[in-house]
Amino acid sequence: MTFRATSRVLLTDPHDRVLLFLQYGKNRDIPPRWITPGGGVDPGESHDEAAIRELREETGLIVSSLPPSFLAEDFEPDQRWHPYESGHWEWYHLQVDAFSPDPAGWTDQELTDVVEWRWFTVAELDSLDLEVEPAGLAELIRSRLTGQHKE
Repeated sequence: MTFRATSRVLLTDPHDRVLLFLQYGKNRDIPPRWITPGGGVDPGESHDEAAIRELREETGLIVSSLPPSFLAEDFEPDQRWHPYESGHWEWYHLQVDAFSPDPAGWTDQELTDVVEWRWFTVAELDSLDLEVEPAGLAELIRSRLTGQHKE
């Protein structure tokens, strides 16, 4: 069974909007979905280090540290977008001023696969017919913003 460890980051602004990317997954046969910044943990890297690196690569935001993860759990990857069969992710939350992501650190694949980015309110995620990953992303954001998911 193929496994992948990932780090995901909820970047929120002072208006509780979250930065999401509309991105293709393993191929173009499946429509893209909205996801948070983040990605795989490289060999020898901690989840914290991966989250910091992914923020820099995917958004251009440079931070030396993050608050502790607020959620760590095993998950079943959505096979529509992922070639691996099991995973473990750690979720981080950082509030920042809204900004435009800098694609300078994107891989060639990300330059092709990222369709757009946008800051969303949870109400927008609830009201729009959007494909998001994970499926419960709006609820995860809502619970984090209301303090139900604490470090």
